[in-house]
Amino acid sequence: MAKGTLYIISAPSGAGKSSLIQALLKTQPTYDMQVSISHTTRDKRPSEAEGEHYYYVSVDEFQRLIAEEAFLEYAEVFGNYYGTSRPMIERVLSQGIDVFLDIDWQGARQIREKMPQSRSIFILPPSKDELVRRLQGRGQDSDEIIANRMNKAVQEISHYDEYDYLIVNDDFDLALHDLKAIIRTERLRLDRQKMRNEALISKLLAD
Repeated sequence: MAKGTLYIISAPSGAGKSSLIQALLKTQPTYDMQVSISHTTRDKRPSEAEGEHYYYVSVDEFQRLIAEEAFLEYAEVFGNYYGTSRPMIERVLSQGIDVFLDIDWQGARQIREKMPQSRSIFILPPSKDELVRRLQGRGQDSDEIIANRMNKAVQEISHYDEYDYLIVNDDFDLALHDLKAIIRTERLRLDRQKMRNEALISKLLAD
């Protein structure tokens, strides 16, 4: 069985990466692709559920997992810790399932060093004004927090050239189409097609 591909997807807050990932997953069966669920020390939002959006743990618990080397990557963002479980990722990939990681550039850099076979995608907003509008439209953050997120966005965007693919999320449907095209392209790579069609290739080459 061909192993799944680990996709790293990064973007400044408000660029739409989470929405794109969720829209993609709705078009695919769960045995085909899954999103990674990270551990975090931040508080659970009213609309979120344990084990669906994140695994919510204390700072002490998170630090214990770091000491046990249980994370494939981890980072501190806006004063909270986020980490990706190494055993979970490796188990899912071994079943031939593609996994999507919604992480920042710091985590992406850690992943690429440990798993160079992964593929990375960066998503850009069409403008700073549109990014501010989207953040304000959430109705979740104060003006101060939005200003901090915009400052963080510039830093995040400065690392765009470390990624394999770049998508501009101006038109959502087009951005989703571009994301699907990347997944399709990766699944047509020789190594994956060779394993998937081993029996057919053997028959075609038989005398």
